[in-house]
Amino acid sequence: MRPLNIIASALAVAVLATSCGDSEPTDGTGTEENPTPGVTDDSIVIGTHQPLTGAASPGFVHVSTGARAVFDHINDHGGIHGRRIDYRVEDDAFDPARTMDVTRDLIDEQEIFAMLGGLGTPTHEAVIDDLNAEGVPDLFVSSGALAWDSPEEYPYSFGFQVDYSKEAKIQGSYIAEHFPGDDVGLLYQNDDVGPSSHAGIEQYLIDDIVAWESYDPGVPELDGQVAELKEAEADVAVCYCIPAYLGMAILEARSIGYEPQWVAPSFGGDVEIITELIGRYAEGTPAEDVPPEAFTDGLIITAFLPMAAQTEDPWTAFFREIHDEYNEGAPFTDTTVYGMVQAVLFARLLMEVGPDLDRETLVRTLESREWEGPGLVPFVATEEDHSGYAGVMVVQHHAGEEPEVLQEPRVTDSDGGEILPFDLERPAPDEIVLHDGED
Repeated sequence: MRPLNIIASALAVAVLATSCGDSEPTDGTGTEENPTPGVTDDSIVIGTHQPLTGAASPGFVHVSTGARAVFDHINDHGGIHGRRIDYRVEDDAFDPARTMDVTRDLIDEQEIFAMLGGLGTPTHEAVIDDLNAEGVPDLFVSSGALAWDSPEEYPYSFGFQVDYSKEAKIQGSYIAEHFPGDDVGLLYQNDDVGPSSHAGIEQYLIDDIVAWESYDPGVPELDGQVAELKEAEADVAVCYCIPAYLGMAILEARSIGYEPQWVAPSFGGDVEIITELIGRYAEGTPAEDVPPEAFTDGLIITAFLPMAAQTEDPWTAFFREIHDEYNEGAPFTDTTVYGMVQAVLFARLLMEVGPDLDRETLVRTLESREWEGPGLVPFVATEEDHSGYAGVMVVQHHAGEEPEVLQEPRVTDSDGGEILPFDLERPAPDEIVLHDGED
């Protein structure tokens, strides 16, 4: 096969086609004259910034559709303490400048009560100061950057997904044990994803890494980086990439006769999305005659949530029922589940706070107890630790089958601590109260 320069051009066209202030700090509680923003007797307004268009939209566009489906389900079953969830989704196209604009609008004009699941490392870094200065609860940031776990600097911000260092540590340990002596190449996004991931994986593989290749999420081209991985003879290619770039990398590698063992993180390993993208990218190339699912067969992925393909998992089944009712015609993907879990955690938090809702009480309640639910590992939110999920399992994708669990969930820290097995007793969906209704 020839190098797939046409793929880069096709992605660039697709990206273009889909892309057509200081303030005084507040304690977030409001006053009698100025009640808590976003809260009325019958509604709670929350907001988020998401890449509905642009290079990051494939796959990630489903995060907000998943969350909205859960909120629609909750609203149709009585809401939470008599209030409906009014979920406002603003498109920032994964552009930090646009993130700043839409976030300022959400705070000032739409008067949101909280930000939920703002997506992206460079994008959310652009607004975290404003959110905290305004006392807006900044919940479950959709990024594994370490910045969200800074309670002294950012007391209103809380992480969600396992951070990049923890995830990469567990990947590195697994690779060292199961691929001993193999050379490893890294392909990574050139923001906080890179250094944070390196800090984890290098603890176990520093002598085995033969290539470090970065990409810019605004430049839809990877032929040079993939060629360097091949030139370095990396047997294992670990791609700290969003789905669009992982799909591009796998296809480009195959086109130049390079077939390493690919390893992907939770934020990039949504197989259904990657497979769909590979099919799209392969049009007009020699690869178009190869079934797209053949390219992802054998992909190793780390995950901290139940996966869409794990049909026997009770939470996956619960989410599938909601998805089928409220997201008719949309694919059911791992990123759909990701958004659904964020909505479930937020609903549980609101139920626990009770009818007397304000921002400070919400934050203190989040920090006051352990939160169990759909996740496969503990969710951490205390006064000292806002990190979110604490580890991952390792699975391998096999086309047409349930994911094979290669390593049960393990937990660790972001530094040099041990990696430990963890057996979490997860509640079933019917054991969790998410709304005022009876079912």
